[in-house]
Amino acid sequence: MQFTARDFMGAPSAGTHFTDRTDAGHRLAARLAHLRGPDTVVVALPRGGLPVAAEVADAIGAPLDICVIRKLGVPSQPELGMGAIGEDGARVINDQVVRMAAVTPGRLAEVERAERAELHRRATRYRGGRAPLDLRGRTVVVVDDGIATGSTARAACGIVRARGAARVVLAVPVAPPDWTHRLAGVADELVCVGTPSPFYAIGEFYDDFTQTTDAEVLHCLARFTGPHSSHRPVDREITLPAGAVRLGGRLAVPRAATGLVVFAHGSGSSRRSPRNRFVAEFLGGAGLATLLFDLLTEEEAADRHKVFDVGLLGTRLAAVTGRLAGEPDVRGLPLGLFGASTGAAAALWTAAQPGAQVRAVVSRGGRPDLAGSWLARVAAPTLLIVGGRDAVVIDLNRRARERLPGVSELAVVPHATHLFEEPGTLEAVAGLARDWFLRHLAAPDREADGP
Repeated sequence: MQFTARDFMGAPSAGTHFTDRTDAGHRLAARLAHLRGPDTVVVALPRGGLPVAAEVADAIGAPLDICVIRKLGVPSQPELGMGAIGEDGARVINDQVVRMAAVTPGRLAEVERAERAELHRRATRYRGGRAPLDLRGRTVVVVDDGIATGSTARAACGIVRARGAARVVLAVPVAPPDWTHRLAGVADELVCVGTPSPFYAIGEFYDDFTQTTDAEVLHCLARFTGPHSSHRPVDREITLPAGAVRLGGRLAVPRAATGLVVFAHGSGSSRRSPRNRFVAEFLGGAGLATLLFDLLTEEEAADRHKVFDVGLLGTRLAAVTGRLAGEPDVRGLPLGLFGASTGAAAALWTAAQPGAQVRAVVSRGGRPDLAGSWLARVAAPTLLIVGGRDAVVIDLNRRARERLPGVSELAVVPHATHLFEEPGTLEAVAGLARDWFLRHLAAPDREADGP
């Protein structure tokens, strides 16, 4: 085995710092361009390694898989790894740490039992019944968000080699200065953006080192394993029939979309509304397809009776979402609805219809109360977002939520009025909507995320 270390490439390692895991993935990918080819597979260590690995896989055009590993933390200091366990029965123990921390065999076994249960839970949920990719004879790039003791990386490299990898590359954004010495022989090649000194913890080299959630893991995996994983981006005008009228809209589908969000605009708004377009573009950046369209024709929009006719609006929204099932660009994508003002009532009306395939609903400054008795039939998880300065709408939304039988939340954006025109408030709305849709469109069930 010929060992290669690609370290200290680019900027000096003393300046190593990342905005977040996406930024780290971009910078790590730049050091892995030489691995582009049909026989390369990227394998991530979830959870934190997956956002990094997704950027690498995108950049080098490789398929993405996971290798579920659990660190065995010292009982009195869980962040300090005394070993690791992984899929296929992999087990690595750092005897030096065990002795130093005076961990007895009984306590080690206790920690291992708990971590094996979590290992099984994550592997089952993340794979969703899919078998691991065939690694036989291929170059496998094992990616994590950083190296500390190296136990988890050692276990992962052992697993992929046992699964038949012809060449193993261990790649991370950041590691201690002596990492090549610690892990010599574990992989055929070691690649790192930087090895700063002093080195105390991986998180100190990230501005945002927030824990990656199960929903984010599922979203990343769906980009590469879902039915639209190979689709090219789409951004086009479409016309869809809804009863006696034809409604125009704008369909945007990012590469590897994991869900579709249809916007139901409210009174005085349209698909050209800057607020709706901002939220749609924000969701697109998170891998969600969006359809901005008008529930009323230009002539009808001047009729205030029709603007508040929730039955009419809901019927048209249901007709449009039904037609989308035949659109090749979005066929099979789980469906979410985003409603504003009276459009929120139309979204809830649509979600309440028998046989509706709506998986999640978000209302922005909406009037869910106008959905009336249909509220009691809405099974889709629903997020109601209101401005903190909009007391009347807060009260209407609070009462409406009490009538929703399923999962629901009321989110109040501080200092925001009805149109969310105050600085930072619309960004808050978009972030809340993104997180809600990723959570409920990506996950195969409605189980709360584990720690």
